[in-house]
Amino acid sequence: MCDTCGCNVTPGNKHLVEANGKLAWVGKGKTAVDVLQGLLSENDHQAMHNRQHFDKHQVLAINLMSSPGAGKTALLEATIEALQDRYRIAVIEGDLETENDAKRIRAKGVTAIQITTGTACHLDAHMVHDALHNLDLSKLDIVFIENVGNLVCPASFDLGHHRNVTLLSVPEGDDKPAKYPVMFRAADLMLLTKTDLLAVLDDFKPEKAEQYLRNLASEAPVMQVSSRSGEGMQDWLDWLDQELATHRARIQNGEIVRPAIQSDGIRLHATANSPTQHHGPTHRHE
Repeated sequence: MCDTCGCNVTPGNKHLVEANGKLAWVGKGKTAVDVLQGLLSENDHQAMHNRQHFDKHQVLAINLMSSPGAGKTALLEATIEALQDRYRIAVIEGDLETENDAKRIRAKGVTAIQITTGTACHLDAHMVHDALHNLDLSKLDIVFIENVGNLVCPASFDLGHHRNVTLLSVPEGDDKPAKYPVMFRAADLMLLTKTDLLAVLDDFKPEKAEQYLRNLASEAPVMQVSSRSGEGMQDWLDWLDQELATHRARIQNGEIVRPAIQSDGIRLHATANSPTQHHGPTHRHE
């Protein structure tokens, strides 16, 4: 196994590092970084395979990333309500434990596949591929992947999706793009969520949050939305419309789109001192 950072070995790829696995630890002459690079390479290979599945059926796959509690599931519920008469939607849910979020999505009448990752703090391409075995992509237009709540690791793994959407909720504070640049650099769209709370949490300044994003040299659009009040939802729905149309046009032209992946993934994960420090209060990736 990878001795350097425990979060890279997941229920989806552990077969690669177990005995007789493709990347099984051999001791002499093989470093933890070798194993880590192998895992990332295998992940990218699997991600490309997943994307071929999506593209074959002209399905747009969107990876939703945020800290826990930023409102990803509520956003999906409101989105499904608004679009279920126009688009065929399914959701892949990622959480360490429980099917709570998948149950909420199923209550809206769409298929939701729950992935429970155990100790892994992100989804990877192998786990998503396993979930795809339970989806009939020929009957879908959009697949949302609700990643594990975590503002760092999910940005470093290609899942085979097409676009990253990063949520930042008003209660979290407007400086999260500065504190967690890894996640926000990978965003193709930043949604400021729970904006109905701006009236009571007036220390959150949307313009400051956007400036912190721009300081990362990101040109990703920023939208303010409230799943509760409906404020800003139309902008988000319009963005989805445009992305789906653009995606289908790309496929017709034989083009493949790969999402922005945080390019420092190997360095970020290889410099942790131990699995226990990886999530410790004093550990920082950057």
